[in-house]
Amino acid sequence: VQLQASGGGSVQPGGSLRLSCAASASIFWVSAGGWYRQAPGKQRELVARFSSATGGITDYADSVKGRFTLSRDYAKNTMYLQMNNLKPDDTAVYYCNADISTITYWGQGTQVTVSS
Repeated sequence: VQLQASGGGSVQPGGSLRLSCAASASIFWVSAGGWYRQAPGKQRELVARFSSATGGITDYADSVKGRFTLSRDYAKNTMYLQMNNLKPDDTAVYYCNADISTITYWGQGTQVTVSS
């Protein structure tokens, strides 16, 4: 399974972006997945993640709660991350991942830059 992340770019504070993560196969079998990000000089951190173990409930990092929304479109085999009210601290490379059976797949990163 290949994951293709896209949608990153440069935006001013307060702006919005929608990231997409397109899978090369059906995401029906994805038991867990989500978005992570890595800022320069920092470790990769969880942004948003859903899991079938929790009934599909999505957990969000405290720093993005109320601003970011993870969603899935099974017909398009795509996972999205809607990001609103972006802040400079959101600047990072964003990665999507998906767990299918016992394997974790990662997409390539997409850069998000928030600056005035």
